[in-house]
Amino acid sequence: MKKRILLLSIILNSLVGQSQTDLGIQSTENWLESWTNFDPKKQEYKETNKTLTGIITENTTLSNRYTYLLHGVVYVANNAVLTIEPGTVIRGDYKTCGTLVVTKGAKIMANGSPGFPIIFTTNRDTYTRSPGDWGGLVLMGNAPVNNYGGVGVLKFDFDPKYNVFGGDNLESDSGMLNYVRIEYSGRKLSEKKELNGLSCAGVGNKTILRNIQVSYCNDDSFEFYGGNVVLEKLVSYRATDDDFDFTLGVQSVFKNSIAIRNPFSSDYQGSRAMEIGSYDDIEKFDFARNKTNVKTSNITLVNVEDSSQGLVKEAIFLDENSYLSMNNSVVYGFSDFLIVKNQLVTEEFEEIVKLKNVVINHCKNNFGTQKEGIMADVENRYNLMKYNVQVGDSKIEDVFLNPQLDSNPDFRFMKIEKSKENVVSK
Repeated sequence: MKKRILLLSIILNSLVGQSQTDLGIQSTENWLESWTNFDPKKQEYKETNKTLTGIITENTTLSNRYTYLLHGVVYVANNAVLTIEPGTVIRGDYKTCGTLVVTKGAKIMANGSPGFPIIFTTNRDTYTRSPGDWGGLVLMGNAPVNNYGGVGVLKFDFDPKYNVFGGDNLESDSGMLNYVRIEYSGRKLSEKKELNGLSCAGVGNKTILRNIQVSYCNDDSFEFYGGNVVLEKLVSYRATDDDFDFTLGVQSVFKNSIAIRNPFSSDYQGSRAMEIGSYDDIEKFDFARNKTNVKTSNITLVNVEDSSQGLVKEAIFLDENSYLSMNNSVVYGFSDFLIVKNQLVTEEFEEIVKLKNVVINHCKNNFGTQKEGIMADVENRYNLMKYNVQVGDSKIEDVFLNPQLDSNPDFRFMKIEKSKENVVSK
């Protein structure tokens, strides 16, 4: 295989019309402080003294005076509202795969605070807890899905009465998750039935989803099945599979969020920070309906450790019939920045992938396809300098203010060190 050397100039002092300090996750102060936890293995939680089980059909409030056991699949149904007080801890049962499902028409109001986040975690002790200890959270709504008929059915082993989602209401409201941590979730029920940390199915834009950390999930940290979602300050940490997965025609405004990957938490098949597609089953895909469109800004995707095992693949995978825009973002430490389906290598590529003010650092390649040998064609088609895409190879400590996860990590972007000779396969 021949190699071609692509030399890209890096602007050291500023981006054109864009301050470097405006790249990646944003805040005047480090918003990861106080409510996140990057070492949940050592966190001691009180023993449970209340149990949640069965179906919640009336408005219910969970008090922070108690610690709750989530036993089996618990449904919030019948248009009920489940309110959770700041500082409340809910522990998913290991034996029964505790899972919370907010059905279409119902709501969850989990409004924590920086000092008192709401915590969903495992009921196992600090010696035995591990990814996949329990199920996770599932929110369903009445927003559009691109299947025939405009609805979808979750593949999980839920009661058939409660696993249908989707509709025609862009402003569908499934409630609020704010200052919420989800730890050690993502039970794999079977090869094709894998629960995520947070699954949002047909969720509309009146739903508030911000300040949410998913850690040590055994599948995707966040997955979005259709819907119309506004996402802000999401944190994915050490997911086994993807950090953020979008499918079934979801329309997403996705901003100021971070994925922190580690190769020794990644699936052997190769995990991505973002996976974007328009269908899970092409036979159910209605081409007349929305195709998945993810509009991101101020996103940071970082792999914190190098590994010769190849467990961390591309930062982003884009399937056919899907769209991505990325602005003011930083990507660090992956094999490839972006892999696309072969069908996307067309003259319309720049309409499918829109980049502006993006830093690609310490990645082996910029673009690639699943079909080996035409990465250079993608590279040539996309004028990186035109869109102010910078490529570098700095050390992680020269890119972020404090990438040390054991000492108040701060992944705000700092600078780019040097230009890089980037090797691209031909």
